[in-house]
Amino acid sequence: MTVEYRLDGGALPRRLADILRPELASLATEIVDEIRAKIPAYARPLDGPYGKSIRAGVQHATSLFIEQIANPDTSAQKCHDVHHKLGQNEMREGRSLDDLQAAYRVGARVSWRRMMRVGKRNGLSSSVMSQLADAVFAYMDTLASVALDGYLEAKATSAGALETWRRRLLGMILQTPAAPPAAIAELAQLIGWPVPKQATPIAVHSLPGTGHNQRKPTLDNDVLADLDGIEPKLLVPGTVTDTRLAAIRAALPGCRLSVGPCVRLDTAVFALRWARKALSLAQQGSITDGLVIRCEQHLSTVLVHSDELLLDTLRDKLMTPLASLTVKQRERTLETLRAWLDTRGSVPDMATQLGVHPQTVRYRMRQLEVSFGDLLHDPTQRFELELVLRAAPKPRAAPVVPAPRNRERR
Repeated sequence: MTVEYRLDGGALPRRLADILRPELASLATEIVDEIRAKIPAYARPLDGPYGKSIRAGVQHATSLFIEQIANPDTSAQKCHDVHHKLGQNEMREGRSLDDLQAAYRVGARVSWRRMMRVGKRNGLSSSVMSQLADAVFAYMDTLASVALDGYLEAKATSAGALETWRRRLLGMILQTPAAPPAAIAELAQLIGWPVPKQATPIAVHSLPGTGHNQRKPTLDNDVLADLDGIEPKLLVPGTVTDTRLAAIRAALPGCRLSVGPCVRLDTAVFALRWARKALSLAQQGSITDGLVIRCEQHLSTVLVHSDELLLDTLRDKLMTPLASLTVKQRERTLETLRAWLDTRGSVPDMATQLGVHPQTVRYRMRQLEVSFGDLLHDPTQRFELELVLRAAPKPRAAPVVPAPRNRERR
């Protein structure tokens, strides 16, 4: 992010520009020579495009400084563009960030040394010289910051670093507490990722034996991914369409995907939590959607399972009347209860759902009445019964609640 800096025309007499302007050409040459002499990384010959860019950077810097003394409204954009590009080139040339920053410090020292001589020669007051010193070093700090932006941008978009920055951005978006939007926007701009208003997280689970991490998946550029962590995940801008989902599935064969709901970017961490819960329920067999789970279709199931201990406590409380029944009797009773709730007690509809004669339904209903009594007619407890029944059922071979010992024969 470029930092704007303008000289204070009220603080520096504008006549300084006329005094300093004749020094421009020789000052630029002195700065370049000093940088080459003091910093070994710049000791190479300055022939060709590289040398031209270094000299152009110094010349633009010294010229702009003097022109802003004459007219504080002089635009710094062209000079900043040059130094931003200079920072990019320094990274691509393989020089260190320390070398780049050292070059600006050398430039500031040489400039101030020259201006001290000019000021003494022209009888400038100590007050003006003090203000000039502040202006020189603040100006060079600004240009160094501009070049630093260019350097980091080039580094961030290099092949290896880009993936690191993308994973860091994904981590910032999904961290709790939430990262400041400005920090997310700045890093997103650095790597060229347009920040969406809404996004869809996807929880990923590699099926045993697939080894999907052995090769780098080919995903769309706008998809942020972290597939090497303990809990692999993706973040897709906007809604995940069928076409987009097909492309992700092709990139991650052998993986089960749990697609979270599309939400505001600042709430994506919660949507990812729901997607992971749906993925866990699918691994347990409670959700049977195959290799792709649309979490949005199972939000009530995810909600019911948000506190497993509470769910088990509620289940045990409501199913106490069935404790004395055999496994087979409990299964049949629960099947009838579920049909009763689904059809609102319609005997013909229950018979169709259960595949039995209506008279059998009536017989089973009498058994339900015996087991549950008034509980069936209490709206609150009826709602709780439906919650428990719509939650993932216990394995068929296990009782809903502990049965009395020796109740069943082997």
